Amino acid sequence: MKKKIFITGGAGYVGCALADYLVEKGYAVTVFDLFIYGENVFEKKNDIKIIKGDIRDKKLLEESIKNHDIVIHLACISNDPSFDLNPSLGKSINLDAFEPLVKISKNLNVERFIYASSSSVYGIKDMKDVHEDIPLDPITDYSKFKAQCEEILMKYKDENFTTVVIRPATVCGYSKRQRLDLIVNILSNLGYHKKEISVFGGEQLRPNIHIKDMIRSYKYLIEADKKLVNGEIFNAGWENLSVSKIANVVKSELGDDIKLVVTPTDDNRSYHISSKKIRNKINFITKYTINDAVKDLKLAFEKKVFKDSLNNPDFFNIKKMQEINLK
Repeated sequence: MKKKIFITGGAGYVGCALADYLVEKGYAVTVFDLFIYGENVFEKKNDIKIIKGDIRDKKLLEESIKNHDIVIHLACISNDPSFDLNPSLGKSINLDAFEPLVKISKNLNVERFIYASSSSVYGIKDMKDVHEDIPLDPITDYSKFKAQCEEILMKYKDENFTTVVIRPATVCGYSKRQRLDLIVNILSNLGYHKKEISVFGGEQLRPNIHIKDMIRSYKYLIEADKKLVNGEIFNAGWENLSVSKIANVVKSELGDDIKLVVTPTDDNRSYHISSKKIRNKINFITKYTINDAVKDLKLAFEKKVFKDSLNNPDFFNIKKMQEINLK
């Protein structure tokens, strides 16, 4: 019998790609989402059970999660600027709704709960390999709440309820629910359409992971022996490249006619993570690169897949949050 997977936030940038991928791999998938970007975000919509709902609605969650084997929790107000727009909304979704969701999942005999945290929980670190055992130093409410949710989840771990945390790097590449407010995607969009890329600073490191690898990592966490993953935290990234190197990768894929404009910045936040643990423990190895992400986006731009990609709120979380004024 097919394992049943419940994905909160399954209509988001990563979620919609993950839902399609898991259906392709033979899983029964339910997506629970507010669908603020619409429902036309799946290649395999007919094979996905869709529930329109808010993760703060406990009654609806109880009805919806029943009979599922695995919960993958992606739903959140994503990234610092969107969160800062309405901190009380961010707290209600990212933190306050979390423990009730975990309790409901456990009470309904869900076997495995996978939580998408963020590598931003580390804060700014000077060390070369930022691994899962070092102390966290989150510097924004968004990342502080991510860290708190990790702690909450681990309290519920037991023999019958496997809890896993993944801390993704910044995701890049093409999705049916595209985001163009993430570093590689931003630079690709500007490079293709404006033939000019602004690089602020340039030496800051940014860890990235291709969206196809991101969704593959969830399959590994679903299928891994519970003894290997129960109560564990995994970084998921690939390339720790400087902002200027990312800009040069974009230029190499889009064309030499693109101008790079370097501007000094006060924002010297530098993030670099080690993903050795997920490789060593469950044999997850990335297959795709930043170059691949830029190529995929270039193809989408050439095919005119995105309408008004420089301004359309559908591609920018903060603009969309301002437009819909979610409460």
